[in-house]
Amino acid sequence: MDRWRGRVALVTGASVGIGAAVAVELVRHGMKVVGCARDVAKIQKLAAECQSAGHPGVLVPFKCDLTKEEEILSMFAAIKEQQKGVDVCINNAGLGHPERLLNGKTGSWKNIIDVNVLALSICTREAYQSMKERNVDDGHIININSICGHQVIPFADLHFYTATKYAVTALTEGLRQELRAENTHIRATSISPGLVVTEFVSRANNPDQVAGIYAAYKSLQAKDLASAVTYVLSAPPHVQVCDFSLIFSLFCFELSSLAF
Repeated sequence: MDRWRGRVALVTGASVGIGAAVAVELVRHGMKVVGCARDVAKIQKLAAECQSAGHPGVLVPFKCDLTKEEEILSMFAAIKEQQKGVDVCINNAGLGHPERLLNGKTGSWKNIIDVNVLALSICTREAYQSMKERNVDDGHIININSICGHQVIPFADLHFYTATKYAVTALTEGLRQELRAENTHIRATSISPGLVVTEFVSRANNPDQVAGIYAAYKSLQAKDLASAVTYVLSAPPHVQVCDFSLIFSLFCFELSSLAF
């Protein structure tokens, strides 16, 4: 991670869970991290904790509603003005509503698409343009995906969410192909965890369901995802980790090494 010291990373959905863990870990490794979320107060608290801990990097809180493109563009403009640009983009923000295919609410479906697909794509585009205009040829775009992006789990409340994660799988591979066509060494990675102990599951399901889910399966911790991110970023320049799957505390690797 030494080569990333002093470089700038954007982490979306950085207020809680995986995003918070990733942001703090990158700060611990000396990166300048712009952490965005709607609830910026939680990121401000994390930033103060990082400073008190003496971490060599810095966490910069930024309030942003990822369902609004104008706010995303304003955020990238601010990053350009204050930090020159983004070297690493971690699309972590994700959303799920328990809306089934047979009777779900259209508004909820649109909300999931806005965050899980459109916001991810807009941030990816803007991060790449930021790298390109500064001639950054070693940047990295990491999409926090899900095991649901690779298989359809027989749980009806997750089916629409699953469709958006299949989209993330396709978008990451499409991005990798486009980056190759541009003859750039900027890398693209999808990290796909199984069940993780975060607020995400409790937001998407009722309390009894949540208790049953966590009782039935051994879960990953947010720090496991933070470790996965630093692993991917630490790969040698000639190695691209295309997809990294983590399932129930057992590391299941699907690595593709590409010599540029």
